[in-house]
Amino acid sequence: MDKTVPSLRQQLEQLVASPSVSATDPKLDMGNRRVVELLGAWLETLGFNVELMPLEGQPDKVNMIATLGTGDGGLILAGHTDTVPYDDGLWQSDPFKLEERDNRLYGLGSTDMKGFFPLAIEAAKSFVDKPLQQPLIILATADEETSMAGARALVEAGRPKARCAVVGEPTGMKPIRMHKGVMMEAVRITGHSGHSSNPALGANALEAMHSAIGELLKLRGEWQNRYNNPGFAVPVPTMNLGCIHGGDNPNRICGFAELQFDVRPLPGMALADLRAELDRRLHSAVSDEKIRLEYAPLFLGTEAFEQDAQSELVKVAEKLTGHSAGSVAFGTEAPYFKDMGIDTIVLGPGDIDQAHQPDEYLGLERIEPMVDVLRGLIAKFCL
Repeated sequence: MDKTVPSLRQQLEQLVASPSVSATDPKLDMGNRRVVELLGAWLETLGFNVELMPLEGQPDKVNMIATLGTGDGGLILAGHTDTVPYDDGLWQSDPFKLEERDNRLYGLGSTDMKGFFPLAIEAAKSFVDKPLQQPLIILATADEETSMAGARALVEAGRPKARCAVVGEPTGMKPIRMHKGVMMEAVRITGHSGHSSNPALGANALEAMHSAIGELLKLRGEWQNRYNNPGFAVPVPTMNLGCIHGGDNPNRICGFAELQFDVRPLPGMALADLRAELDRRLHSAVSDEKIRLEYAPLFLGTEAFEQDAQSELVKVAEKLTGHSAGSVAFGTEAPYFKDMGIDTIVLGPGDIDQAHQPDEYLGLERIEPMVDVLRGLIAKFCL
């Protein structure tokens, strides 16, 4: 094995050149093994103990835990290694070839969030020959963009253990201590088709869905009256009715309809409680014995996240960045680290408005300041 670690720029080139799309469409879905093997090789060269943890039944989807030093505390620098799919024809350059122009590094995952790893490794280089009092852990996960399966596997394993974690999602170098959760749900209503000239010949699933939608909107209003957090730009939980499908012809009584919607809960709103209330309210709204209603999640969902504003991690991050800790609307793996009793913030060099779109880039002016912030965090929590 080559005993030298590539430069920061070369690392990002190799990471971007290693496709690791995760998608709900099996035709687009890929593994991330090549990405974590690259990271693992570089970190082993620096003296880290590297462990690869394949997801159960998915050998090409792998978490990586790389540890320098020993102890029960320390700091995790964490990120996901998968990317979203891409619109090939809309990119000005090859998404898998890092390209510099206009003081920016363009490439799929450059900001969300492969670009975080070379910065973390660059920061770690300053400490490989120093006596760490607590471990430094660089953690790479699989499947964040779709199922959060990598983060869930870590929670199930109870690993890694540390005092603090920084999730390097794109936050514009501003520490984030809160974000909303996400649920994606489906309501499926089965009635009975028949000739539209006589309603008695069937049971109309679309009409029943009308009642279900009315109940959902009523519940949305109740939740927004009940829950409010001024720390968010949108201070209430949201519910979006995203898509609906039903029926097949105007002269047939609709026999089946499906609605898909999402909910973005605030911290303090547990997904299990919300789903229990949704189930009860929907079934009470549609009680016709000729109609069958099924309510189910489309995926497990991610809880909202909140880190105590007075925690040492938040205060240190605020001092190092010069920004007060804030909130974002998008979800991350942060709540999974909180579930393991780890103080957590979200803090990364990119900007979320560059994520999930053509010509994704990381600004060169962010690289050195972010490396300096990470060095400061390592010094505080590991030395």
